[in-house]
Amino acid sequence: MAAALRLLAPRGRLLLPPRRGLRLSAPAAIQVTVRDALNQALDEELERDERVFLLGEEVAQYDGAYKISRGLWKKYGDKRIIDTPISEMGFTGIAVGAAMAGLRPVCEFMTFNFSMQAIDQVINSAAKTCYMSAGAIPVPIVFRGPNGASAGVAAQHSQCFAAWYGHCPGLKVVSPWSSEDAKGLLKASIRDDNPVVMLENELLYGVPFEMSEQAQSKDFVVPIGKAKIEREGTHVTLVAHSRPVGHCLEAASILAKEGVECEVINLRTIRPMDIETVEASVAKTNHLVTVEGGWPQFGVGSEICARIMEGSAFNYLDAPAVRVTGADVPMPYAKILEDNCIPQVKDIIFAVKKTLNI
Repeated sequence: MAAALRLLAPRGRLLLPPRRGLRLSAPAAIQVTVRDALNQALDEELERDERVFLLGEEVAQYDGAYKISRGLWKKYGDKRIIDTPISEMGFTGIAVGAAMAGLRPVCEFMTFNFSMQAIDQVINSAAKTCYMSAGAIPVPIVFRGPNGASAGVAAQHSQCFAAWYGHCPGLKVVSPWSSEDAKGLLKASIRDDNPVVMLENELLYGVPFEMSEQAQSKDFVVPIGKAKIEREGTHVTLVAHSRPVGHCLEAASILAKEGVECEVINLRTIRPMDIETVEASVAKTNHLVTVEGGWPQFGVGSEICARIMEGSAFNYLDAPAVRVTGADVPMPYAKILEDNCIPQVKDIIFAVKKTLNI
């Protein structure tokens, strides 16, 4: 039968007859790492707007410490991809001044722990100038780099700065999890007329995520200040940002086998915080667990809990909100101690069962 369906083509080659209605098209979604998503965003915005430039340690000839800027120096040259000395206070000040003068710099910190060397420029120069000038001097700048715990880099290189920068009026603070988050938030941050702190995660750079056809477009942006529901559920709301979003989804999958349906919210933005999405979810699930890698005191989870308590969603809670955070100690170097200082999937499951009293 199969032989009867084949057609003999010239030179003896066998061809199958074309099927009616068969349509070949590119897949709607592809796998893209967070590293490549950030690289795409930088490339597209550098191409789109000649005022955009990138500066930081090793971003040019070395292609970036984490290869985020791979290929950009060769494409755009020394004037737009600029290697700096190891002087965060100096090159951050240069970037802030350039933004005040009308350019749109992207200032990369090799790690946000090093941004402490330049925090006066970020807070007193970038965040406050638009207000102090009555709106006459906008500061369109992006401060970006890896934030929070990595692996084996100990106390001075493992801090989460979400609460530090989220505390300051005049800044916008974003914290991506997936490749779509990373690309869309970086593009939105570069186009924004306010200073934006973009807190990435080193351990996510090499992780591939599905990127939709829409996100592959050069026009794709993720609105700053809008959270995303990554998984819908009815029993408890899990709110997280950055890498802990993945832990929450893993915990939700495990708990689903036990009949507990978790709604997982990816904050995406720390400031301004999309508390409305959290409130709507809490009104549905009646339970709240926040998850973050930073220290517990005055953290992102603390702010979420306070806002829920102060708003109408408090009336829907059937149990106290529970926070899952990093341990309240400087990060140890030993791996087993490090693992116990960072929220794990088992910690999230324990917190959910605690708030549900099961």
